Amino acid sequence: MPSGNAGGMGIRYYAYAFDAPLTERALADPHSILSADPLADAWGLEPGAAVSYTTFEQAVPERDLLYLDKAWRELQALTAPVSRGDAPRPAYRMFEGHVAMHGFGWDAWVRTLRPSDIPEIAADVAGLERTETIRRGHAGGAAAAPDSEDAYVMSHLSAARRFIALLAEENRGMVYMIG
Repeated sequence: MPSGNAGGMGIRYYAYAFDAPLTERALADPHSILSADPLADAWGLEPGAAVSYTTFEQAVPERDLLYLDKAWRELQALTAPVSRGDAPRPAYRMFEGHVAMHGFGWDAWVRTLRPSDIPEIAADVAGLERTETIRRGHAGGAAAAPDSEDAYVMSHLSAARRFIALLAEENRGMVYMIG
């Protein structure tokens, strides 16, 4: 299982799309869908390089990789149940997860979403609005964030909306990792 270092780059969110015929493989071994170096894919780095220059352009096509940086926390809070005992909204399945912390590092959270899971999630993500992010606050109900943080979260919500809508349209699934 991928492990991170809390002193390193931080906990981030990566989702990789897969075609429907790969569903059983993705369920049995989600790591077979994930990249060995997702940060390199997201930032345009040379995969596996200890020292590299970045292009800051995603190396993997947007239809195949969703990179939410650290905005996943706010998107998770936005879609989480409001009260204990409430059911989460369908979009929560796209952002749910917590890394297992240990010492100075963590073990990543990994989930597979089948192509059949995607349409309901996509419809719910499409309905998320800016006003909801402000009303719910960021990072689990804290006071509304400054405009720059709100813009950061909204830009990632827009990317998530495009990605999941395309998955629904193309009958694809996804494996995501928070780590």
